[in-house]
Amino acid sequence: MNLKNKIEKLQQIKSNLYKKDFLLTWEKSESDLLMILEVADILKQLREQNISSKVFDSGLAVSIFRDKSTRTRFSFASASNLLGLEVQDMDEEKSQIAHGETVRETANMISFLTDFIGIRDDMFLGEGNKYMREVADALDEGYKNNVLSSRPGIVNLQCDMDHPTQSMADLLHLIKYFGSLENLKSKKIVMSWAYSPSYGKPLSVPQGIIALISRFGMNIELAYPKGYDLIPKIVDIARNNAKNSGGSFNISHSMKESVKDADIVYPKSWAPFHIMLTRTDLLKTGDETGLNNLEKSCLAENAKFKDWEYNEEKMNLTKNKNALYMHCLPADISGVSCKSGEVNADVFEKYRIKTYHEAGFKPYIIAAMMFTNKFKYPSKILRNILDRNLKRAGV
Repeated sequence: MNLKNKIEKLQQIKSNLYKKDFLLTWEKSESDLLMILEVADILKQLREQNISSKVFDSGLAVSIFRDKSTRTRFSFASASNLLGLEVQDMDEEKSQIAHGETVRETANMISFLTDFIGIRDDMFLGEGNKYMREVADALDEGYKNNVLSSRPGIVNLQCDMDHPTQSMADLLHLIKYFGSLENLKSKKIVMSWAYSPSYGKPLSVPQGIIALISRFGMNIELAYPKGYDLIPKIVDIARNNAKNSGGSFNISHSMKESVKDADIVYPKSWAPFHIMLTRTDLLKTGDETGLNNLEKSCLAENAKFKDWEYNEEKMNLTKNKNALYMHCLPADISGVSCKSGEVNADVFEKYRIKTYHEAGFKPYIIAAMMFTNKFKYPSKILRNILDRNLKRAGV
């Protein structure tokens, strides 16, 4: 389908994204999600055809990263630039937050000429998404009282509960790989814990994947060693989604058994739910001794499951011995980035370029979240961009 037809078809999707923050995928309707996927795909095609998609003459996109990031940080910057916004990364250590500046005040002070705020806050269980909503409330107050001429939209760049830009990029990758959203129905995807020589990895990637993918009729196998549970209420969301979409949801405690006949495998380490609760309490109180002791005990527990590595033996159990391997990156690669890790080096190398393609959808997903927040009728604006046909580079 050519771009003009794809843009015209957007008018058939009834979404409710205009002026709405994107904080959790399960707060959005399937039509909302479909709109973002389609807009992301169109923006990607515009870029590939050297057509400028700048829709802002000026303005800021502010990023707040309370945890380290490579892919998401640069994806947010790329997405903002794609639409014509300039990026300002907020370094909290250089701000007045250290002097007692409140969330309410900070949110308004950074927003006078800001169109979007992207936030990553995944370190404290029960706090990350809550912080985003505190920022949202402060922006609502500022806009209501004419402090802000417009209310910036918020994009969740990862919190303690969900990683929507990652899961949506992963879904678009699957759609492209298998040909359509409809073709994903009845496909078996295994979201599996995998061994890592570190213990504090967030829960948001596996939770985001199962909560989103379960809405599209897929058969989900969530695999982890006993005791490595995710947040129960999010597991319940995934289970209910699968039931409603005609798919299935199963929990397994064997990586080897779970990957049998799988179409897609996603081996990714995470810290157990109860450990993240304990870790959050220790981080809040600044208990370094407690954190060190927790890390030692958790690493010792992880070491009991070094066989939870995705390798050639397990790959050969998947459908046609060739299930699509996925990872949010960076993966813990045995013999490369660590002695023992999530995935065998030979298996990872086989799918390495595919994981790069997977990551490459994220800038367009973020840009689509911004685009649909700012414009009530995305098809109209995209049609103007296509008709304008302004070349991004050259003549």
